[in-house]
Amino acid sequence: MTRLYFALSVAATVAALAGSLALYPRLADQVPIHWNIQGQVDGYGAKSWAAFLMPEVMAGLLVLFLALPWLSPKHFEVNAFRSTYWFIAFMILCLMAYIHGLMLWSAAVGAVDTTRALLAGVLLMFGLMGNVLGKVRRNFWVGVRTPWTLANERVWNDTHRLAARLFVAAAVLGLGVMILPLPLPAVSVSVFTLIIGAAIGSVLYSLIHYKRLERRGEI
Repeated sequence: MTRLYFALSVAATVAALAGSLALYPRLADQVPIHWNIQGQVDGYGAKSWAAFLMPEVMAGLLVLFLALPWLSPKHFEVNAFRSTYWFIAFMILCLMAYIHGLMLWSAAVGAVDTTRALLAGVLLMFGLMGNVLGKVRRNFWVGVRTPWTLANERVWNDTHRLAARLFVAAAVLGLGVMILPLPLPAVSVSVFTLIIGAAIGSVLYSLIHYKRLERRGEI
């Protein structure tokens, strides 16, 4: 699966570039690049760089993802979960390609609820990534990397099992909120509260769990 996820990561990067090349002639000189919490465009950029910045960043990240396993120190290697590592890399690049596609579509065609579509993409990414967090082993690049998880393998594994459940739950609840007849600001705040809550909950659990094991003399 490692080679498949790597190939799909390359494909996502190429697709983002291909979309830019295909739609570039249809773009105005200034294209929307940022939307506020109300879903209104509040930032524009020149198409000469806005159309190609994201594919360039994705290509740079792809090179970084290739380099990180080699940079990993002993006992913190990525090899122990390489397939999961590349799945997570693929999810990140997919989200970036998706955001880029939303920007291009909005600039070339319009008539798209960009903010809601973006929130749905973010939730889906966190839900899919959360589903595999329990397979991530101790490393310096991916996962809930706190002083307490890095210091103890048991704390790392237990924290990631909890984080997996929290992020999947946040994604499911967030998608549920999005189908409710709520104003966009309320939806945006709810979604980000759920994601941030899952992240903070995982960090706090790692600290509490480590200290509990420390008191018991199990560390």
